[in-house]
Amino acid sequence: MYNAIIFDMDGTLFQTNTILEPSLIDTFDKLRDKGIWNGSTPLEKYQQIMGVTLPVVWETLLPDTTIEIREYANELFHERLIENIKLGKGALYPNVIKTLDTLKEIGIPMYIASNGLIKYLDAIVLYFGLKKWISETFSIQQINSLDKSDLVKMIIEKNGIKIGAVVGDRLSDIMAAKTNGLTAIGCHFDFAKEEELKEADIVIHNFDELRDFCVQYKR
Repeated sequence: MYNAIIFDMDGTLFQTNTILEPSLIDTFDKLRDKGIWNGSTPLEKYQQIMGVTLPVVWETLLPDTTIEIREYANELFHERLIENIKLGKGALYPNVIKTLDTLKEIGIPMYIASNGLIKYLDAIVLYFGLKKWISETFSIQQINSLDKSDLVKMIIEKNGIKIGAVVGDRLSDIMAAKTNGLTAIGCHFDFAKEEELKEADIVIHNFDELRDFCVQYKR
């Protein structure tokens, strides 16, 4: 039986697409108003790179700009994301709560390891009441290397995890599991890529599959 499951947040527990487009549009509207950006909002480009660290996000979306402009854009974007979460415009994936209930009932501690910022993650956890199930939420901000494998290692060491799994939709989640000797459970959800999911030990298409797998594994 697993003595822990570590979840990614964006594209795994949380349907980031529900607030991504309006938040990004508002951000780039402000950048255009200030004469910082002239092109269209790079929504598709962001969707393609979901799961990478924030410095890489803004290097990709705002090439040939200064660090200061990228930091300003990131600040605007997160203000809009958090506002939209608080307004109830976000959503968890179907059957997430039912699955978390089951995992708690069978005694599996759960954690979140995300490339998201602390305030953003806190907004999601608070709005959906995830502390009822999740023991602790960890942000990439808590690790100097900005490497999810190192973040997962920190969770393992802090909580004495011996047998566990990382559940996520991108290669960074899969590699975080494998480099730390955990099971890699890939989520074939919105931002997932087929070539990345091939590296996972198990691939799920919905949370019912995860719940059933963990119940069977316990037996």
